[in-house]
Amino acid sequence: MRPTKTTTKTKTGPTTGPMTVTTTGPVRAAGRAVIPLSVGAAVAVALGVYGRLHEPTGVAVNLAGFSSPQAVKAWLTTVALVLAVVQLVSALALFGQLGPLAGRRWIGPVHRWSGRAAVAVTLPVVAHCLYALGFQYDEPRVLVHSLLGCFFYGAFAAKMLTLSRNDLPRWLLPAVGGAVFTGLVCLWLTSSLWFFTTFGLIR
Repeated sequence: MRPTKTTTKTKTGPTTGPMTVTTTGPVRAAGRAVIPLSVGAAVAVALGVYGRLHEPTGVAVNLAGFSSPQAVKAWLTTVALVLAVVQLVSALALFGQLGPLAGRRWIGPVHRWSGRAAVAVTLPVVAHCLYALGFQYDEPRVLVHSLLGCFFYGAFAAKMLTLSRNDLPRWLLPAVGGAVFTGLVCLWLTSSLWFFTTFGLIR
């Protein structure tokens, strides 16, 4: 548990004379949380602006064995979702929420590498979305999906900045981690699930 620091300052009020103002460590830590959250918001906005201003090419990197870039996108997002579930389970174990798995040495490496693999898998997807399609809003599903894509990478940026610091509130890492997981689940629902239910698993 992080120690709580207390700083006492004396100020002179206009009518009440000297008064004591106490500033606690958690308050300052909460103020520092603004930095990663602001950077995450800036990343989300920057991606949205680029996707909107960039002229869509309609061409993206394809993979052998898939019939279309859309199929590649749907399956890569599905793989990322599976890895995100591994991230969630391993994170719960690291926080001591899963008794049988808590304290196992392999949980930490599994958590780190599943996260790295999930992000690596999403890179071709975001390249396809931003470069080939751009930020679209022609229909509600597409608009929500575009917004979720920006949100997901903004939350991911905030999480990475949170991981690199130990002077932030304890609630921040679970909050941004949950935002990343939720964003990816919603991305899958608005893209991969729609694709599979519309065109089938094999196209």
